[in-house]
Amino acid sequence: MKLYVCWGTFRSPRPGGHPCGNAYRALKEAGHDPEVIKSYGLGPLPDFLNNTRGRREVKELTGQSWVPVLVTDDGDALHDSKKIVEWAKAHPVAKPEAREATA
Repeated sequence: MKLYVCWGTFRSPRPGGHPCGNAYRALKEAGHDPEVIKSYGLGPLPDFLNNTRGRREVKELTGQSWVPVLVTDDGDALHDSKKIVEWAKAHPVAKPEAREATA
């Protein structure tokens, strides 16, 4: 699983939080441990200014340059932090059942 983000997964004082951080935290809270790929740049910039590996891969996967983008282990690509948060809530990692100690 890969999560493409802008500069990081930090918290932000902006109303609603930072989209990349929101997506990352939702995945972690659901038990996932995504590979985080920093995709420096800015979504609305033209492609020649968004020429980092991450932005190029995001463009190939989704046809646009905005992050965050989640690529699941099945190869599905989701973009938009709200969709990623919804996906994480719907797909939590199953926790192993606690084994009872036998005496």
